[in-house]
Amino acid sequence: MTVTAPPEEQAMTDSGDDRQWEVLKEQHGRRVLRLGGRILRQTGWWTPAVHSLLRHLQGNGFPYSPRVLGIDEYGREMLTYIDGESGAVGSSRIVEPEGLRRFAALLRSYHDAVRDFRPAAGAEWACSNRPPADGEIICHGDFGPWNVVWRDGIPVGILDWDFAGPGRPGDDIAYALEYCAPFRDDESAMRWLGHSAPPDRRRRIEIFFEGYGTEPTTDVVDAVASRQLIDISRIELLAERGLEPQATWVSTGVVGELHRRAQWTVDHRSMFE
Repeated sequence: MTVTAPPEEQAMTDSGDDRQWEVLKEQHGRRVLRLGGRILRQTGWWTPAVHSLLRHLQGNGFPYSPRVLGIDEYGREMLTYIDGESGAVGSSRIVEPEGLRRFAALLRSYHDAVRDFRPAAGAEWACSNRPPADGEIICHGDFGPWNVVWRDGIPVGILDWDFAGPGRPGDDIAYALEYCAPFRDDESAMRWLGHSAPPDRRRRIEIFFEGYGTEPTTDVVDAVASRQLIDISRIELLAERGLEPQATWVSTGVVGELHRRAQWTVDHRSMFE
């Protein structure tokens, strides 16, 4: 979808021409726009901390994160565009074992690149303003297949860093496993997540850890269920601050469905062990 640039977007063009902005995403009044190699996104209280993280990754030579180009005169962040496939197609890219291994290896490469990052004192993240504790890193916080950019079956980028914040690497792992095991019933896995047959969830968990390069250090089912509850509390926290789409999710009862998903995880433990 393309739109003629409004005055503030028009001011962002290199030469004042009439090129069109592409709307990559629009939800609850939040827009992600692209012009050539640039992305414009709305900022939040977390943006300064996230930009410091992205600059650290760039300094470490991490090739999978967008580069920070600054803040425009209208208060929007400017990031580099990562070309490739992302969004809903991401789930289908991790159905096959090799894609799943690459997905997990990408997460490990991020965890390795961020391990020596130390946020500035007082850094405020979307859901936390505390510094990382011993054994913690700055997690991506939203490492789902929709936030990975793929090109010819190879992951080439990680998107949407807004929910980065302190946590243990296992927090990102549990979040990713919910969607790539997946912790969903067979019908949902085949209808929404690209599977042509009921997935072998135990084997897929093994493949994920093969790609990540480690053995599970905690009970995977408990870790995923715990992470699901943490995500619910974060949604409620962000909704209280008026952030969208979280405020709409809370007002329309989505949180109830998320609680049912977490309970499903606990009730179907045998499918994963």
